[in-house]
Amino acid sequence: MARVTVEDCVLRVPNRFELVLMASQRARDISSGARITVERDNDKNPVVALREIADDTVVLETLKNTLVQGLQKHVEHDEPEEDEMEAFMPERDIAFENMAASEEEIAEDGLTVSDEGVDFEGDIDGAPGDGEE
Repeated sequence: MARVTVEDCVLRVPNRFELVLMASQRARDISSGARITVERDNDKNPVVALREIADDTVVLETLKNTLVQGLQKHVEHDEPEEDEMEAFMPERDIAFENMAASEEEIAEDGLTVSDEGVDFEGDIDGAPGDGEE
């Protein structure tokens, strides 16, 4: 029965090597629990997979994509190119300029910003420690 199925499958997938790869992928899918689209008739998974391909009950393009993904050892991740990174740079520069301007305004008000906190430079009326208690 498998021989007749292979001859029928060659009409759908002309390359026999590709047919073997696709049928084996479908047989693995069936083994892992995928629903079969034809009656089993006491056939093993590879024969069922060939019958599905011959009867055109599975989407070959989906099967091929699953096969390719399963054979890939290294998946490339798209990284942004330098031009794309420079598109974000002006926003970052504007943020740093605003931060520098804020520090200058604080310095003009007589405040000093350090890691320990904010220190006052100069006298403030009514503040403790200026002699008016």
